[in-house]
Order: sequence, then C-alpha cells, then structure tokens
Amino acid sequence: MSRIKVSKTASTSETQKRKEWPAVVYFWIVGLAFLSYIIARIVLDAYPHPYHWGTGVAGGLLGVGVGWIWYRWRGDVF
Repeated sequence: MSRIKVSKTASTSETQKRKEWPAVVYFWIVGLAFLSYIIARIVLDAYPHPYHWGTGVAGGLLGVGVGWIWYRWRGDVF
C-alpha cells in the first residue's frame, strides 16, 4: 500500500456542493408561466402585449416558489 496522502482540492468540494434543481421545480416554472400567459391573453386582451409577457414571467417566478414547496412536501417527480 502506498503511503501517499491525497488532499482534496477546492474544485472537488465545489462540485459536490453545487447541485441541480429538482425536475418538479422546472415543471412548475414552465407550467405556471404558460398558464398565466394564456390567462393573461384572455383577460388582458385589450392591453398591450408586454402585459401578457410580464404576467408569464410573474407566473414563472411564482412557479419557482411553488415548485420548491412541492419538492419539500411531496418530493421529486422521478
């Protein structure tokens, strides 16, 4: 057996700390962004188009929070 000591590098510990978001969070982001955009297209039909996009972005941001709550409560979908 070798008596060589191998120390951990900073890059190894950084890659272990960095994790991807769960899939359920992405599903909620896309789902709520799309749903809020469609609802805004129907409800805000007389208003300019940026309102529709802004509502879609707001729905996506809401989806981040709902997705993380769902993940903590029910777990991931896979």
